Amino acid sequence: MTKAIKSGNVYLVEHYSPGLTVDGLGSWAARVRDMAVAMGSEGRAVRYLRSTIVPADKALLCVFEADSEELVREVYARAGVPFERLSAAIADESEWLDSGPPPGAGGAEEAAQRSTEKEKS
Repeated sequence: MTKAIKSGNVYLVEHYSPGLTVDGLGSWAARVRDMAVAMGSEGRAVRYLRSTIVPADKALLCVFEADSEELVREVYARAGVPFERLSAAIADESEWLDSGPPPGAGGAEEAAQRSTEKEKS
């Protein structure tokens, strides 16, 4: 069972690796995500929120919610993934929290729904 995270502490982890491809960065993101899920299953108060790959910069940015920075560091140590910087961050989602997800957040599901709605018209 995953422990609820009450603190709302958000952390941004930055990776810059000129030697890695987009697939390589994606593999790192998957390893980190899987370890965060495993630690959450152990009752640790850490949750992987999202990652973004910036191909032009050979960069990977990962966002976590956790009780402490140390928990995020443990995720990375256990996953065996290096990073350049870990910073406390503030998530500003106030613009869309009350009205649902931001435009485009649904990805393929949202596109399929729009397609279905067009067919019905």
